Amino acid sequence: MLSWLWRSYLKPQRLWLGFALFFMAVEGSMLGALSYIIQPMFDEVFIAGDRSAVYWVAAAVGGIFVIRAVSAFSHRMLMQGAGLRIITTMQRDMVAHLMTLDSAYFQKNPPGTLIERVRGDTGAANMIWGVILSAAGRDLIGMIALLGVAISVDPLWTLVAVAGVPLLLGPVVALQRYVRKTTFRAREAAGRLSTRLDEIFHGVNTIKLNTSERRENNRFTEATDGYLKQEMKARAGQAGIPMMTDFVAAIGFAGVLVYGGNQIIDGDKTVGEFMSFFTAMGLLFEPVRRVANVTGAWQAARANLERIQEVFRSSPTISSPDTPARLATQPDEADIVFEDVVVVYGGEPALNGASFTAKAGQTTALVGASGAGKSTVFNVLTRLVDPSSGAVRIGGTPSGTLDLKDLRSLFSVVTQDAPMFDESLRDNIVLSTPGVDDARIEEAVAAANLSEFVARLPDGLDTPAGPRGSALSGGQKQRVAIARALLRRAPVLLLDEATSALDAESEVKVQEALDGLAQGRTTLVIAHRLSTVRKADKIIVMENGRVVDEGRHEELLERGGVYAKLHALQFDG
Repeated sequence: MLSWLWRSYLKPQRLWLGFALFFMAVEGSMLGALSYIIQPMFDEVFIAGDRSAVYWVAAAVGGIFVIRAVSAFSHRMLMQGAGLRIITTMQRDMVAHLMTLDSAYFQKNPPGTLIERVRGDTGAANMIWGVILSAAGRDLIGMIALLGVAISVDPLWTLVAVAGVPLLLGPVVALQRYVRKTTFRAREAAGRLSTRLDEIFHGVNTIKLNTSERRENNRFTEATDGYLKQEMKARAGQAGIPMMTDFVAAIGFAGVLVYGGNQIIDGDKTVGEFMSFFTAMGLLFEPVRRVANVTGAWQAARANLERIQEVFRSSPTISSPDTPARLATQPDEADIVFEDVVVVYGGEPALNGASFTAKAGQTTALVGASGAGKSTVFNVLTRLVDPSSGAVRIGGTPSGTLDLKDLRSLFSVVTQDAPMFDESLRDNIVLSTPGVDDARIEEAVAAANLSEFVARLPDGLDTPAGPRGSALSGGQKQRVAIARALLRRAPVLLLDEATSALDAESEVKVQEALDGLAQGRTTLVIAHRLSTVRKADKIIVMENGRVVDEGRHEELLERGGVYAKLHALQFDG
């Protein structure tokens, strides 16, 4: 873990961390200098009354505090800068890695949990450089300097003061394990808490319409109580380690006061020596407490780092081949062929030996009852899901042999849920489509029947769509998604109920635009309303994950099969 952390994140910041550690060492050494100057302050100034010593002692004390202040400011700024750069780099890497993972990963890990991994765990791991490195650079040097002063005054006093330290070893080891375990549980509880928040905010209208506020509030309260319980346990474990240090300090100070006090009374030691020693030991136990606390902080940070590494260890099962193939034909001339494709979700087949051909340049419609496997066809075609068996070929080339980016660049997709981002309408339309100018955007907007709506907006296409497109109606979101597909100009169109949220007038206009766009392109259409696929070149009828019939609209009606029954339900009932 440490080698991964150093190689990936600490090493690039090693220069700034090195400067920070230097200034920490300077700050820590000033504690030793301060305790050392106490002896001449008492013996030469306060007791001997040497007026000339007042000035140099005062200058020395002032200089110590100035150097300490400057070094403390310097290392804090350097450490905070390095820490923020490390965290942001780690977060960027995590998000980039997460986007390579399969859709199944996101079904098992809800958004709130993943947000907590990216934001919460990396923020908590910041203790490594905020606490642990500070202890290594400042507190260890301070301890060494203070112990050096104490030993120079009286080695035996020093031995008496630290005699109780071995008593710490057993309890500290036990607390370290406890802190690591409870911190891991606290981060898991924090993930559940974030998930609940995401569910509440995402479904707030559903909650209101079903008067479920009390139920959701109770569930959120339960989640917060679980998080609070685990977090308090973790923090109690961390706080217990420095508490034990104070117990040891109590034993040491009491022993030195008894032993050293009698020596001063007997005249064997001066007041200045005792005050110098007492100051050194008094200052020593504060860095000792912080260093002891580091063990707890490290266990807490380690738990977060393990959760972060767990994300990075997750690898996609769907990826580009090492040596990608090229399409054997031009994309606009490529037939799409499914051969006995089987896809299983949770033990149940979504596709059960589906076979069909979508001819290049033609419109192929997929129809059937809900759960027939139509949307799964799209997921397999774009490799959001890989089949358990069977093959998918595009222009004779197996889809799995193509580079993922090249494969997905073949498709423009419009789905019935029309996902939007909390960005401007322009950004939602363009996304990552390269080489787009205003003229092309306006053309796509007009073709999607959005021009009149955009003209009424105060900021036009720069108007925010709102979180998940909440500032738009269902029909408006779908037209934005259609404009996005129109702008992309990919050779294959995938339309999943692309006009389902439109009113009758808009549907006619948008359908005309889609019909025009489909000319010369391979188009696959998922439709529940059979009126939208009457003109399709081929209609594929699906049932229970299989293709049970195919043909043109009139042919299927004449055969009187599943399609005829669906048609009767929609038009005769």
